[in-house]
Amino acid sequence: MNDNSQVVPPVGTQSDISAYARQGFGTPLPLKAPFGLLIIDFVNGFADPAVFGGGNIPQAIAQTRQLLAQARARGWPVAHSRIVFSDDDADSNIFCLKVPGMLALKEGSHDSAIVSALAPAVGEYVVRKSTPSAFFGTMLAPWLAQRGVKTLLVAGCVTSGCVRASVVDAMQSGFRPLVVSDCCGDRALGPHEANLFDMSQKYAAVMPMDSAMDAVDTLSNNA
Repeated sequence: MNDNSQVVPPVGTQSDISAYARQGFGTPLPLKAPFGLLIIDFVNGFADPAVFGGGNIPQAIAQTRQLLAQARARGWPVAHSRIVFSDDDADSNIFCLKVPGMLALKEGSHDSAIVSALAPAVGEYVVRKSTPSAFFGTMLAPWLAQRGVKTLLVAGCVTSGCVRASVVDAMQSGFRPLVVSDCCGDRALGPHEANLFDMSQKYAAVMPMDSAMDAVDTLSNNA
């Protein structure tokens, strides 16, 4: 089954849409079972507008509770990611030069902990990372491959940062990304909308949760 990406082009790009179509971008991505779910960086610090949060992140977390419940009910592999730096900052990197506050996200800190509403269950993989992508320098790709995942549903924050980086790396690792748009959040809505559109044109299927689950259930039932 091909995806039916549902993304409204952000304001200011409408005049460019014909160029995308003319050049062959936005071709529907064929989805393929089995499925898995990756939830990116829904940690306390990104849920708090006084730390790294804001925008539509709280709404995305609330919607992801439903997505996570549906994934668990279907027995899918589920992975979560969180940004974690060592207590002595020995793994500080260029990401931290751009955003020094990230170094506050330590293993035992409240802000680096996954929000309680999405707490990982036994058997769900938690990726600890120090860069935007959940794939870069981690064991996520082999973990998913060992479980046979072909299409990877993606939720998390922020859309313009760690979600996008992880989606690109998922595609480059041989997985078919399906970005669940209303389960992704960003502290700024402009970058959120622009990146959903751009990912839908180049790297992934993009659709809201209800449409995504309808698509994957139809494919699973016809398998």
